[in-house]
Amino acid sequence: MGFLEHLDELRARLIRSCLAVAAGMVVAFVFSDRIADFVEGPVIKVLPPGTALVFVRPGEAFSFYLDLSLIGGVVLAAPFVMYQVWGFIAPALYAKEKKLVVPFVVLTALGTVAGALFSHYVLFPAMIAFFGTFNSPKMKFLPRVEDTFDLYKTLLIGMILVFQIPTLVFFLAKMRVVTARFLWRHFKYAIFITVVAAAVLTPTTDPWNQIVVAAPMIGLYVVGIGIAWMVEPRREASKPDGGVPKLRLAIGAMVIDQAMRGVQQARAIDRTPGGSAGGRRGFPA
Repeated sequence: MGFLEHLDELRARLIRSCLAVAAGMVVAFVFSDRIADFVEGPVIKVLPPGTALVFVRPGEAFSFYLDLSLIGGVVLAAPFVMYQVWGFIAPALYAKEKKLVVPFVVLTALGTVAGALFSHYVLFPAMIAFFGTFNSPKMKFLPRVEDTFDLYKTLLIGMILVFQIPTLVFFLAKMRVVTARFLWRHFKYAIFITVVAAAVLTPTTDPWNQIVVAAPMIGLYVVGIGIAWMVEPRREASKPDGGVPKLRLAIGAMVIDQAMRGVQQARAIDRTPGGSAGGRRGFPA
């Protein structure tokens, strides 16, 4: 297809995806109370006695339910949206590249679910519990709905991205960009970067919360080393002699063959009567 035809197909698939997300939002809005109870559950459990989530702006609670509906709509429409993405890019892929779709979908889905569960049940409640420790008779802890949900979304997205590290390492190892030895050799630098990233992601200075964020990142890095090690032997096993030695042997054989041909041609010229050597023998002294 031409460039404009590709744009038309992309527009059609985007419109279908948006319609699917809108339909999912309608379904999620019907069950918005149950979704809100699920999201607010970990917060309510760790709040100090006598405290609750509050909202101070007239439309703040309504915006909260709309955001929940949007997230629910995206989750419900995700399979259809991914199918539209696959339908758009599949014709441009080779057969070997299409085989990577299954592990990509599986690893991405597992990382997304694991990151969301870790953020919802471990990291987010730990953050709220830490903030609640400053509650006192002089300072009442009454978290706003908007601020609490913004923190929830930030941690959720951050952990989903962090739990994609094994998927990233898998494809980098498949493309021979990284190896298990390379990752292990730079393990100390990975720990340093992980601690810095945990300090940036956590909105508190509490070392416990930073450890809660950094621990899964380090663990996922170790899992990535194992994945790279599992991928690398298969790649090496397919080439028992190694690609580089074969290339060197081929080049050496070609050079030797060309040299032998040159020697044979020189001998043939030397034996001919009109050759340079024969000519010199034919001149009188």
